[in-house]
Amino acid sequence: MTLLELERRMAGAVMRPLTTRYRTQKRTAEGTPMSAEAAAFIKPNNRLSSFERLEIYNRQYWFRILSALAEDFPGLEAMIGKRRFEALAQAYLTDNPSSSFTLRNLGSNLENWLRANPQWTGQNHAVAIDVVRLEWAYVEAFDNGEVPALTLADVAELGIDSTLALQPHVRLLRLSYAVDDFIIDVHRRQASASVASNAVTKIAGGSRRRRPDAFPPDEIFLAVHRFDHLVYYKRLQPEAFYLLESFDRGFSLGAGLDKAFESSTIPETEQPAHVQQWFASWAELGWFCRHAKAKRQFQQTKERNSHAGTPVA
Repeated sequence: MTLLELERRMAGAVMRPLTTRYRTQKRTAEGTPMSAEAAAFIKPNNRLSSFERLEIYNRQYWFRILSALAEDFPGLEAMIGKRRFEALAQAYLTDNPSSSFTLRNLGSNLENWLRANPQWTGQNHAVAIDVVRLEWAYVEAFDNGEVPALTLADVAELGIDSTLALQPHVRLLRLSYAVDDFIIDVHRRQASASVASNAVTKIAGGSRRRRPDAFPPDEIFLAVHRFDHLVYYKRLQPEAFYLLESFDRGFSLGAGLDKAFESSTIPETEQPAHVQQWFASWAELGWFCRHAKAKRQFQQTKERNSHAGTPVA
């Protein structure tokens, strides 16, 4: 057996799912007794058999990844209950084993998996999807990178055909349920110092299990972002959301404005003031940056403006 073969065999045994009672399975996927499999590459000692020594690693591996998933999705656990969440997590990680060097990516497919397996959340399903989307956005906002930000003066130099990009940590969410206050409350009750909000926390139920009727349908638009090493949930007007979303999709400044206000109830005379206020706030938060295309356009616009002597608003 080569070293690579040994490593793969050991990894396969250690990562094999536990039983429902969190013990090592008695047989491999091929039907071989796990005691014989363990004996093939683990020596017993005077206290433990090969199987018992393997079980220590097998259980510790699973306890660690189950704990990591629970840390990333405390709101889902609080909503459906600890026991159901533990069963859900074990089923999810069995179908989606860790394939990355970092535990950060464990929950990356949880939303898609839940959509295909609604039995794990029952009548809470639609709410659970929104909770998972928001909690994964939190992971991304906390962990994603950041590049040099555009100032409001930089933005003022852009033309109507220019494009803007959003910082990698800015995540945009359109949710069917107002679960943001609930998630913030769960984090606060866990004494988390990593979550803050610009909205008032209204739900006082804490991390106890929540009934589905505790979350009446209420469409909200959110930007999840990082500022000074903290993650914030910022509610947006629909028009502001559509504008940011258009930038995220590569639309030009002019096309984004058209998209944002095409079905708006904001009077046309009041729209410029709203846009000015939004851009001032977003620039102050450092949300805007340049991707390669935007950087080229910025330089071209700046050169044209320098020749013309007037800025493009």
